[in-house]
Amino acid sequence: AIAAVLGANEKRSGYFEGGGYLVSWCIGHLISLADAATYNEQYRKWKYDDLPIVPQKWQFVIASGKEQQFSILKDLMHRSDVTEIVNACDSGREGELIFRFVYEQANCKKPFSRLWISSMEASAIREGFSNLKDGRGYDNLYQSALCRAKADWLIGINATRLFSILYHKTLNVGRVQTPTLAMLVNRDYAISSFKKEKYHVVRLDVGGVAALSERQDDEAAARQMKAACEKSQAVCTFLKKEKKTAAPPKLFDLTALQREANRLYGFTAKQTLDYAQALYEKRILTYPRTDSKYITSDMEGSTKELITGLCSLLPFMQGVKLQADLTRICDNSKVTDHHAILPTAEFLKNGFAPLAESEKKLMTLVCAKLLCAVAAPYTYEAVTAVF
Repeated sequence: AIAAVLGANEKRSGYFEGGGYLVSWCIGHLISLADAATYNEQYRKWKYDDLPIVPQKWQFVIASGKEQQFSILKDLMHRSDVTEIVNACDSGREGELIFRFVYEQANCKKPFSRLWISSMEASAIREGFSNLKDGRGYDNLYQSALCRAKADWLIGINATRLFSILYHKTLNVGRVQTPTLAMLVNRDYAISSFKKEKYHVVRLDVGGVAALSERQDDEAAARQMKAACEKSQAVCTFLKKEKKTAAPPKLFDLTALQREANRLYGFTAKQTLDYAQALYEKRILTYPRTDSKYITSDMEGSTKELITGLCSLLPFMQGVKLQADLTRICDNSKVTDHHAILPTAEFLKNGFAPLAESEKKLMTLVCAKLLCAVAAPYTYEAVTAVF
C-alpha cells in the first residue's frame, strides 16, 4: 500500500523503487536476541550452577531463514544515493523494535524519520509522509520495547532452566505465559471445587410484576412463607419511581473488541486480532492494537463524515435521525500511540460486500459501537415496589 501511494511501482528483488523512494519490508522480526549458548558454549547444557545467566553485553542474531531479506535491507540502507531512512513499521512499540534492531544490526548511521499512522488508507499514508516525525523522538518507545524483550529473555532462559532442572522435566516459564497460566489454573480449580448450595425463594406474581423473597436455606420456612402469601392479599407498602440515565458506551480498544466478539460470536482473542489485522491491511479498519477508547480533536470532522456515511450504509439505521455528539469520545489526553478502533472512509465505498462472514461480523460490531457511542444517553424509568 505504501509503495503504491508513493509511486514506487517498479518491483525489484526484495523491494519496490520509484518516485524517489525505495520501499522494502521486514518479515516480522528479522533480528532477535541471541540465545544463551552464543555467550558461552557451556550454556548449551542446562546446569543449575550456571544460573542466573545475565549477559553483560547483549548480542543479536539474524532470524533463521530471514538472512536474505536482512541483507537486502542492509544494502539499501548503505546505498550512496540513500540519504535518509523512513521507519514505516507498525506504529507501536513492537514495530519500533523491529526497525531499530535492523537499523542497528546493519550499522546504519544515516538520519531516520518515523511514519506514524493509524490507517492504511491512501489519504492517511500521504498525510503521514507529509508530516514525518523525528525518528529519535521515539527513543523512549524503543527503550521500553528493548526492556520488554530483555525481560522476556532473562525470565524465560533462567526460570525455564531452573524449574526444568529442579523437576527433571521441561517446564517452560515466561514473563506473560506463566502468570496467565496461573490465572487459568486458579480459575479451573475454583470451578472444579465449587460446591452447589441449595436454596429456596418465594416468587410473587402480581399483574405482570414479579417480586422475589430473600434466599431461604430452609425449605420448610420457604413453604411456610408461600402458604402465608396464598392466604393473604398482596399490599404494596412502598413505591418509588426514578428517572435514570445510562451513558452511551465508549469506543472499542482491542481488549474490549475481543471481549465483545467472544461474547457474541465465540471468537477467540487471537481470531479477533487476526480478523482485525486483515481488515486493517484491507484499509477498511484503523490500527487494531490500541489501548485507547477515544479519538483526538483533529479527527472530529472526518469522524462526523464517517458517521453520516454509516447511517446511509447500515440497514438498521435507515430512517433513524442520529444527532451525533462527539464530545464524549473526543479526549486528546487519553490517546497516546493510537486512537480507538474505527471503520475508515474506504469502508464506505464497498461496505460489507467483499468481506468474509467473520469479517462482516467484526465490522458490524465496530460500526455499531461508533454509532452507539455518539448517540444520546438512554433515559428510562426505574420502579421499586415493596410488598
